[in-house]
Amino acid sequence: MVDVTPLVKAGSQLIQAYAGGQFKVSGALYDGALIVMPEQCMLWDVGGAASTLGVSDFEPLFQKAGDLDAVLLGTGERMAFLLPPLMQALKKRGLSVECMDTGAACRTYNVLMAEGRRVAAALLPV
Repeated sequence: MVDVTPLVKAGSQLIQAYAGGQFKVSGALYDGALIVMPEQCMLWDVGGAASTLGVSDFEPLFQKAGDLDAVLLGTGERMAFLLPPLMQALKKRGLSVECMDTGAACRTYNVLMAEGRRVAAALLPV
């Protein structure tokens, strides 16, 4: 039998499940929006929609901007884009943000993290 489970570094944060406003990451349950990086996971104090996000909402990620290749923004049940001025402001602060629905962001984060990529997922709940 071939093991197809991704090999990840011990202690890495792996997104296991999401539903009903919750996320399960490396065995721990979290309620509400969340930021997941390979080495840590933190609650993200933001409103419920991508359309309400502003530059200050990404403050927890600015401190890590030099250590990240990409930020995957999970915008909820459906994909939504950030307004161009916000995307430009984030890029000026060193963040490359890719928008997708939350499910796609969770799956993409796991794949990229398992590949050893420097990635973060900023996730709005579903």
